[in-house]
Amino acid sequence: MVFDIDMIRSVYAGMTEKIDAAREIVGRPLTLTEKVLYSHLDEGLASRAYERGISYVDFRPDRVAMQDATAQMALLQFMQAGRERVAVPSTVHCDHLIQAKLGAGKDLETARDVNKEVYDFLASVSNKYGIGFWKAGAGIIHQVVLENYAFPGGMMIGTDSHTVNAGGLGMVATGIGGADAVDVMADMPWEVKWPRLVGIKLTGKLSGWTSAKDVILKVAGILTVKGGTGCIVEYFGPGARSISCTGKGTICNMGAEIGATTSIFGYDEKMEQYLRGTSRTEVADAANEVAGYLTADPEVYARPEDYFDELIEINLSELEPHVNGPFTPDLATPVSRLAEEAEKNGWPVKMEVGLIGSCTNSSYEDISRAASVAKQALDKKLKVKAEYTVTPGSELVRYTVDRDGYLGVFKQIGGVVLANACGPCIGQWARHGAEKQEKNSIMTSFNRNFAKRNDGNPNTHGFVASPEIVTAYAIAGTLKFNPVTDYLVNEDGEKVKLDEPQGIEFPPGGFAVEDNGYLAPAEKGELVEVIVDPASERLQLLTPFPAWKGDDYKGLRLLIKAKGKCTTDHISMAGPWLRFRGHLDNISNNMLIGAVNYFNDSTNKVKNLIAGGYSEVPATARFYKAQDIGTVVVGDENYGEGSSREHAAMEPRHLGIKVVLVRSFARIHETNLKKQGLLALTFANPEDYDKVHEDDEIDVIGLKDFKPGSPLTIILHHADGTADEFPANHTYNQNQIEWFKAGSALNLIRKKNK
Repeated sequence: MVFDIDMIRSVYAGMTEKIDAAREIVGRPLTLTEKVLYSHLDEGLASRAYERGISYVDFRPDRVAMQDATAQMALLQFMQAGRERVAVPSTVHCDHLIQAKLGAGKDLETARDVNKEVYDFLASVSNKYGIGFWKAGAGIIHQVVLENYAFPGGMMIGTDSHTVNAGGLGMVATGIGGADAVDVMADMPWEVKWPRLVGIKLTGKLSGWTSAKDVILKVAGILTVKGGTGCIVEYFGPGARSISCTGKGTICNMGAEIGATTSIFGYDEKMEQYLRGTSRTEVADAANEVAGYLTADPEVYARPEDYFDELIEINLSELEPHVNGPFTPDLATPVSRLAEEAEKNGWPVKMEVGLIGSCTNSSYEDISRAASVAKQALDKKLKVKAEYTVTPGSELVRYTVDRDGYLGVFKQIGGVVLANACGPCIGQWARHGAEKQEKNSIMTSFNRNFAKRNDGNPNTHGFVASPEIVTAYAIAGTLKFNPVTDYLVNEDGEKVKLDEPQGIEFPPGGFAVEDNGYLAPAEKGELVEVIVDPASERLQLLTPFPAWKGDDYKGLRLLIKAKGKCTTDHISMAGPWLRFRGHLDNISNNMLIGAVNYFNDSTNKVKNLIAGGYSEVPATARFYKAQDIGTVVVGDENYGEGSSREHAAMEPRHLGIKVVLVRSFARIHETNLKKQGLLALTFANPEDYDKVHEDDEIDVIGLKDFKPGSPLTIILHHADGTADEFPANHTYNQNQIEWFKAGSALNLIRKKNK
């Protein structure tokens, strides 16, 4: 089945004229990134050249994708937008709410029962507004998108930070908040700053234990978790063309961990093979007709230093397998140095659990490579020392790898096959013993490893590697092992060595599936009724946020000054809180409970300046809101990195926070704050962060003259009667200032549609 083939052909039909016009306007050859961007301008043919990192630009994405945790709030907002049907092809994927506990069958059955209210709501909204619906068990959103919807040269936005996975099939695919999705579904353009470009030239060829995962693990070590902020990363070179399409997807997927807007590869033979292998011959044929427009102009790759803002070169033939972590995905360690680093840093060397799969690494190729290592444990009489789990990415992959015997191999070594869902990757893992909060190490083929992310235990040291490397370490049971060089002792007392993994890109018998889990929307959506029980604990219809009253903010109180890393997981935790993603008031009880208070190094313990004493962050915020006192959150560098979850912006807005003032923002979170009508500001001088005291009253001056490029003024009134005054920068353009004045972007959309 080929979805939306007419839309894809329409994109290609207009692409050549748009790209030729852009090349003429810019006056030079174009990168692939620029071709996709210029061919999706809201204005149609380019009228001017846009400045990287400066120009705000309106785009028209081809499609929208939403996962069940974020789709709830996105669709609750869309219901207020005044539309009868979505303006572009859109889908909902039920993958986040399934908790991994006993195994695929029982976990899926439990999820369908526990989440029935939410699934019914999402299905009915999808049915009513013309949205494709993928049932629980169908697979993880990004794998399903790659298999069914992604196409070279397209543009997609999704309410999950790992939407960027589709860059493996040549798309500019970007993670956004639900408010951005509402814009596009409501036939409004999507606004984003024109990105800077990072070029990564890949030479050589992967071999042995090294895989596509090691490319992005290496890149993360080079660029760090914020090195890609405001950038699109474009991969090219002979090494890029040699990597499988799903391998490209893996690299793009973890590009979210360097803060990149997205990552992309040019159309090549590997992509064509994948399209045909997943029954999309019509898409491959259409792409072949415009193939020259689906990669950069030849001059760009001949002299990349002239076209990219930053250039990195990696020789795949020399690349070593890596293990990244713990606690951050950019701490990159080659396997040859892992034992040394573990000992030096005091990491627990005993590996407790190995987990493979997820949206990052669950292709047929990934599973077959990991299974080739697992089978050696059986053949060479090796006892697997760690627990081991497998999370298939989609029902298509699960059914096929089960048919071909790979799941049987994992089960024989004691592995547990989990449901086709996110599971442990997002904290949906009922790990036994996690409540003891003991110091331990796990290794996953996932993408993120922040403290508490996988199992809620802050002392779990999470490491990230390829599925085959994870499998090897699960067999060895220790970080003091290098699968490339070291021997293990088997049950007969013999020294044996693991052979290099062997993988297959495509199943020899082709992909197969009995029920892919897709439900098409109703032809006449106006006949569908969406019901939300007012007494529900999990769903709550939204009330519009109030508009700005027209005055400067004065007498605000400091709610929390967050110290160090503060991701969206710290601001709005996942795990058990996922069940409240459709109920803004209930989920707001997790707001900032994971952030470390600068003044006491504690979490969820802040000073109430009116009532006195210390209490939980949400309770303190609710107290101030009840007193009609606005509050301020102060943060450190790269505030809001990680997941795209807009709850991390909606909860502060709901609980009366007016301003978020930080040293720097992660891109998606800054946009989400703006969309919800909050003031997202940065210290003009990062050292001014140190001037903020626990007992401060805070004024924000200049709002009456709020305009692009003009800083606002912060005045800190200290308890001792002294004051500090300094400028705060912002990146609001005029349209975004109108969001602020209206109270939210959605308020403006509703007004326009009326």
